[in-house]
Amino acid sequence: MNRRLKFGIEEEYFITDLHTRRMSDEPPGASIEACQEAMGNCFAYEMFQGQIEVASPIFTCMPEAENYLVSARTNLQRRLVPYGLGLLCAGSHPLADWRTQQATGQDHFLQLFDDYQRVARRSVLSGLHVHVEVPGHLDRIQVMNEVLPWTPLLLALSSSSPFWDGADSGFMSYRQTACDEWPRMGIPEYFEDEAAHDAYIALLMRTGAIRQASECWWGVRPASRYPTLELRMTDACPRLEDTLCIASFFRLLVAYAIDQPRPGSGYSQESRWILKENRWRAKRSGTHGAFIVEGYDRPFSAEQWLVLAQQILGETARSMHVENVFSQARRILRNGTSADRQRSVYQRALRSTGDTHAALADVVDQLLMETSQEPCASDDLQPALCES
Repeated sequence: MNRRLKFGIEEEYFITDLHTRRMSDEPPGASIEACQEAMGNCFAYEMFQGQIEVASPIFTCMPEAENYLVSARTNLQRRLVPYGLGLLCAGSHPLADWRTQQATGQDHFLQLFDDYQRVARRSVLSGLHVHVEVPGHLDRIQVMNEVLPWTPLLLALSSSSPFWDGADSGFMSYRQTACDEWPRMGIPEYFEDEAAHDAYIALLMRTGAIRQASECWWGVRPASRYPTLELRMTDACPRLEDTLCIASFFRLLVAYAIDQPRPGSGYSQESRWILKENRWRAKRSGTHGAFIVEGYDRPFSAEQWLVLAQQILGETARSMHVENVFSQARRILRNGTSADRQRSVYQRALRSTGDTHAALADVVDQLLMETSQEPCASDDLQPALCES
């Protein structure tokens, strides 16, 4: 059993003006320098000046990840507050105006804006990315094929982008809808193995469709720079305990896949059809969706799908000492996702004031508070030691 699979987490954040509650168009250069100083090599720029990213060091257990991300969020908050700025972690910013956002002046980002034009300019979005190592003797595409059918459940649990362009989008994850404007996002093409994937990449490179393999931005992909499988589908989560739950769940899925005699052997074109439909249901309805499970003729609720996951993945979870991932996921189902909470805050404020902007500002305040709040101290969320 793969008890100590190494992993890393990338969180993207919106820099927010604490006075206007809007996403900052051009935060002071000194504020970004302060954030960079705080995070060192783990700091990363994003496409827009009003966004930053933390790319974690390598972890071997979830408590390491928790300690690091609590510290990262706290340090970034402290560096931003003197400039009247705050840190907001969610798939979309309720009061961001994509038309006013300024590109980060680095060659890589400027090339994206030149290549993809309005699609890139509208991409004011923040995701949660999780890397999990795959041993070198295994075919990463076959491992990916074993994992892929479960990923809409992770998207539903992470959903945090119901508001877009100052209005309710009608989606729990509008971020994923906006991502569909890009080529080579969403669900990967159907590949039987790594050789087929590499042939596809070679074709795109040879014909000038892409400059490098990393320009395939699927919701799950074999990373081009690391020996990992990378989850990219999920929204950034304001509550850190939700981030940790999703990262742990994805790591568990990879560990289960690695332990199979022939990982991915059951994944077919029909599996991909079902995956595409389930992703649609997850981004539209989040945890309230009715999902298709291959081999069953009735729809599954998110709770029923989670029960099935525990039945299938439970032995691997016990061997990794991460059985609490299922209770963490049930907590999200019971208490609601970020998208649920945002809508609740918005509707309550709108009934009280009738002012759309004020209601959205209340949502921003809720997200700022959740982003800065440390996880609740509980046995489920804070195991004392790394799993052995």
